[in-house]
Order: sequence, then C-alpha cells, then structure tokens
Amino acid sequence: MSDTTITIIAIFLAAILMFIFPLMAMSDRTDDVSQLTVQTATTEFVDNVRTTGVLSLEKYDSFYQEIAATGNTYDVEMEIQVLDENPGKKSTQTETTKIGENVYYTLYTTQILDTLNANSTATQNAVYRLKEGDIFSAKVKNTNTTISQQLKNAFYKVTGNDTYQIAAQHAGIVTVNGTGSN
Repeated sequence: MSDTTITIIAIFLAAILMFIFPLMAMSDRTDDVSQLTVQTATTEFVDNVRTTGVLSLEKYDSFYQEIAATGNTYDVEMEIQVLDENPGKKSTQTETTKIGENVYYTLYTTQILDTLNANSTATQNAVYRLKEGDIFSAKVKNTNTTISQQLKNAFYKVTGNDTYQIAAQHAGIVTVNGTGSN
C-alpha cells in the first residue's frame, strides 16, 4: 500500500518536473521576447515621431500591427505635450530678452486619434504635425492574460486584475518642426 502511494506521488512529481516547469520556462521566455519586441517597437515609434515632427495614422497603425504580432492585445496610451510659447518681453534700450515660462497643454490618445481619424480621407493619410519643443510619449501594456501569467496564477495563486506582464514606455522632446500645417 505504501509502495503504491509513493509510486503515485513519484509519478505525479515526475510529470510536474518533466512537463509543467519546462512549459512555465518556455512561456516566460515567450513573454521576454514579447517584452523586448514591444519595448523596441515603442522606442522606434516615439523616436520616429520625435525626429520627423509628424504623427500619422499610418505610423500608428504600423506600430500597433508590429506589437500585435506578438500574439497579445495591448492598450496604447499616447500623450502629446504641446508647447504653448507665451513669453513676456522685457525691453531696455539695448537688449530685448524673453521673460516668463513656456506652458504645455496636453493631448491624450483619444484626442489624438479623433483628430487623425477626422482628418483622414480615402486619398490622403491624416497627419498631426508637432513643433520643436513639444513632448511626445507612448505607454504600452498588454491587456490579455499570457500563458505564463495563467500558469503562475494556477501554481502560485498570484491573481489580480491590474497585473500585466508586458509593458513599455518611451518619451522625448520633438527636435524638428513637422513640415506643413495641421
């Protein structure tokens, strides 16, 4: 009787060691590759917008398709802090200098996408032009539960609605004026 119990326990442990732990390790590696892909794509997307001064619906769609190719779904949050230059001027007889602060106002993802979609036509891609000094940022996090998360939740009882495995963010100051007008 005790030999049978020990044998069943040994088979169960062997199955866990042979199948479950390698599956967990493999799914963790998949999440690592997805993380690297999303981080790289986010950095390239933001840097492209920063260095060209142009955000287009085509660029956004291409970026989203690139990160969605990892097999996960993502929530992408974009933010544009628009530089509203409103300096005061202080004059003397010999020199004029700017005084005061530059003020930023912020546009968020829904406002940006609404503007791009409203300006989009069948023949022309919608474009949002930024100017030098604006700040563009993007944050990405997965919205689905990956296999790695499911296995961890099953074995470790780590649960939570706000947990995400894959996330990336990047921001920077726009270095050139987008050509043309908004």
